[in-house]
Amino acid sequence: MITDRVLSNETVERHRVVIVGSGFSGVGMAIKLKQQGEDSFVVLERESAVGGTWRDNTYPGAACDIQSHLYSFSFMPNPKWSRVYAPQGEILDYIQDCARKGGIMPHMRFDSELLSAEWDESRRVWRISTSSGEYESQVLISAAGHLSDPKYPAIDGIEEFSGTMFHSARWNHDAQLEGKRIGVLGTGASAIQIVPEMAKVAGQLTVFQRSAPYVVPRMDREYTGAEKSMFERLPETAKDLRRELFWSNEARFPQRRGIETFIDKVTSLALGHLEEQVRDEELRAKLTPDYSIGCKRILISNVYFPTYLRDNVELETTGIDRIDGNRVVLRDGKSHELDVLIVSTGFEASDLPISYLIRGASGQLLSDHWAGGEQAYACSTVNGFPNLFIMNGPNSGLGAGSIIFVIECQINYILGALREMRERESNRIEVSREAEQEFVEMVNRKAQGTVWIDGGCKSWYVDQRNGRLTTIWPDFMSHFRQLNGVFNPDAYAFENEHELVGTAR
Repeated sequence: MITDRVLSNETVERHRVVIVGSGFSGVGMAIKLKQQGEDSFVVLERESAVGGTWRDNTYPGAACDIQSHLYSFSFMPNPKWSRVYAPQGEILDYIQDCARKGGIMPHMRFDSELLSAEWDESRRVWRISTSSGEYESQVLISAAGHLSDPKYPAIDGIEEFSGTMFHSARWNHDAQLEGKRIGVLGTGASAIQIVPEMAKVAGQLTVFQRSAPYVVPRMDREYTGAEKSMFERLPETAKDLRRELFWSNEARFPQRRGIETFIDKVTSLALGHLEEQVRDEELRAKLTPDYSIGCKRILISNVYFPTYLRDNVELETTGIDRIDGNRVVLRDGKSHELDVLIVSTGFEASDLPISYLIRGASGQLLSDHWAGGEQAYACSTVNGFPNLFIMNGPNSGLGAGSIIFVIECQINYILGALREMRERESNRIEVSREAEQEFVEMVNRKAQGTVWIDGGCKSWYVDQRNGRLTTIWPDFMSHFRQLNGVFNPDAYAFENEHELVGTAR
């Protein structure tokens, strides 16, 4: 059994816990391990700095769409947030500051991309190969997230685009944009921040829309010096604000259940916002969604719609047939010549890339195990993959609320599992197939009747392989904490070196 002390030799670094990823999940998990007195752990990060999606997404206009005081750790509050919705750079500074103050920087292994992780049943350890070396651990925690690997659309010829092309999550800051013919693929959360910024510099901007988003007003403002001083001197006031923000977000969930009065209210808000900002009926029709609100992510912006009133901006709603050289050819034969193509089509969220690197007790890849769709017990553990915990995995996303809340719930769950393993002197823990299946069936029941299933849209929330809601939690945040924030040992089998010490139901 791997102990709490680090054991190393020339080729393998050994720890009790290995965490993959240094975004909010990995940093939060590492800080809480440190606070619990655990020193035998490392965080593997493929890049050279902490930060996850907030390190990678540096596009113009990048900012959060969850309020700052809620989009931060409850155990490391920041009284100095500059505004209600923090910009990317400020969030990145916060994560990195948390890592420093939490004392976890010595545990970071940067430029260490995960190449493979294989469970060694005979030795009860994870054997982990990275671009910088080999590791072994008793426990493996995937904190790679579902917004880490850019997704490109399946458009013929896109790889041969002859101009400058890049994904919004890998922004090319050396690209010449001033006065250029710029195209943006997508109208999601990143695109509605990028489009207004590109309109300021482009000679001509064309936005290729597959489906129109619902957009509501962004109630943003700077915090005054007096407010920031109050948050710092009287921490309880920041806690009160956080509590208020939590419950106001929680109150939005009935919209996702398709309850008519709630749906009507938010639909009226979104369409009223559109009508107020876009008077032209033809343009407004193009910008009007044809599905139930909440089926896709509801976006917030005060500047997105007005961008289309500019003379140098065109909204293209005809589907794309192919890309030929520097031309985007539409299905009606019309084409647009571009100098720059910005791909803003999201991430590989419903088919986690890290699942292609992890092999369980039978030697099967997690991706093959999930060939029919992703699922996990308590959104964290998978039968056949002992001592593996997944953060931001199946059904852990939110339709309304802060993902940091989910992350903290999962941190508490994993800490509970590690504590139980220590108390039972167990070196192997595995959720039962029956417990996992019962949990999945419960989630499926909760998903029925929601706008994600019945809202008439196609989104990354629903896995196209099985038609199930696999990325979003179909219930209140408070219920997520009740069901997935406290470790349940009854669902697991525990083993020590030689014998079964606990049996799952």
